[in-house]
Amino acid sequence: MQSYELDKSDVIRIKSALNGSDNQLAVILDEYHASEIAILFESLTQEDRQRIINLLPVETASEIFAEMHEEAHPEELLFQLHPDKRTEIVEELDYDDATDIISQLEEHEQKEILEDLSEDDASHIRNLLSYDEDTAGGLMNTEFIRIQLHLKKKDAIDEIIRQSEEIEEFYTIFVVDEQNVFQGIVSLKDIIKAKGNVEITSLVKSDVAWVSPDTDQEEVARLISQYNITSIPVLDNQMKLLGRVTFDDVIDVLEDENTEDILKISGVSEDEELSGNWVEAVKSRLPWLIINLGTAFLASAVVRHFEPTIAKIAVLSAYMTIIAGMGGNAATQALAVTVRRISLYDLTDNQAYRTVLKEFTVGLINGAVTGLIVFIFALVFDANPLLGLVIFLAMTGNLVIAGVTGAGIPLILKRVGIDPAIASSIIITTFTDVFGFLLLLGMASKLLL
Repeated sequence: MQSYELDKSDVIRIKSALNGSDNQLAVILDEYHASEIAILFESLTQEDRQRIINLLPVETASEIFAEMHEEAHPEELLFQLHPDKRTEIVEELDYDDATDIISQLEEHEQKEILEDLSEDDASHIRNLLSYDEDTAGGLMNTEFIRIQLHLKKKDAIDEIIRQSEEIEEFYTIFVVDEQNVFQGIVSLKDIIKAKGNVEITSLVKSDVAWVSPDTDQEEVARLISQYNITSIPVLDNQMKLLGRVTFDDVIDVLEDENTEDILKISGVSEDEELSGNWVEAVKSRLPWLIINLGTAFLASAVVRHFEPTIAKIAVLSAYMTIIAGMGGNAATQALAVTVRRISLYDLTDNQAYRTVLKEFTVGLINGAVTGLIVFIFALVFDANPLLGLVIFLAMTGNLVIAGVTGAGIPLILKRVGIDPAIASSIIITTFTDVFGFLLLLGMASKLLL
């Protein structure tokens, strides 16, 4: 199959083909990869999606469903297909992909789909549906290759060949005992290279990372990344092998988690779909803007308190925007780095302290440098060294506050059990605005009047 970058011309080409015959459309679709067609689906009507799915081989159709983003609602498309076509696609999908899609449907819709599947397939999917979707159990695939610990080399290879007929791809071979208790992993390369009729027990690597079904998906991703492995076993309380989570599932997790953190830091609810309409966007964002408006009144109250000072030294109003803007930017920088550190590592008290100390130092240096620049500006354009000194001190102080709050607030929220990405940005903006104005106007009142 020829590979293409799906650009605007490709979209126009396929959409034009939708106006032609099924044969013409099928010929054109054959030139594109399933992932490219999945991207195209985001801009097509449900009727056009169904037509394309019905034209394609089951293997390709199932790949498209596996590649579709959650925002494109593959579950709705699947349920609207003819039951026979729907069943073929679900049975072609990996169990974890099928479960991800079916889990988004209403309970009676799930039941209808599962009743049409074979007893074995339905059982696997029902089992996976019982796990939270954000855990290792929700991510795992129950299709994997497992061999007995005491098999000889030849018997092990025969067993691997037999099991691989039902599995599209595998990266690791899991080793268990007679009670299905996990013993470790072994690579196909080591089995093939082994001399004579050696037992698997002499090749197995037992010191490997593993997770339980309720392990959070972020922790699963961190372990796979840390140990640089292609898949990680999922074990129950008795150390029995339940399934595996593969690196391709983790890539999706990392993308979702990063997107979620970016949206939260920006004050956007994770419930807002990236492809959603303006109504959903307003419902998601307006509450946070109202909260932010409330905190803005605090900064406004500080300004009102110093109205006499501003009236006598009007030029302060110009520097207020600089102080507030620089503080907000510096705090956002510290916040982004700290939230990322929290999401990647379980910071100890000492690491948290060092993080805040680092941002304090960075804020002090950056504040002094930028404050010096503004000091020179005030000296040249306002010919007032004392005004420059006040601005220098306010800038330095506010960037120190920005660094400390940008790092400290998310760490405190994390410690008390609140997601630091949700509320941190609003809190630190309040701190930098209020204290920035206090420093500037307060010192101006004492030193310039």
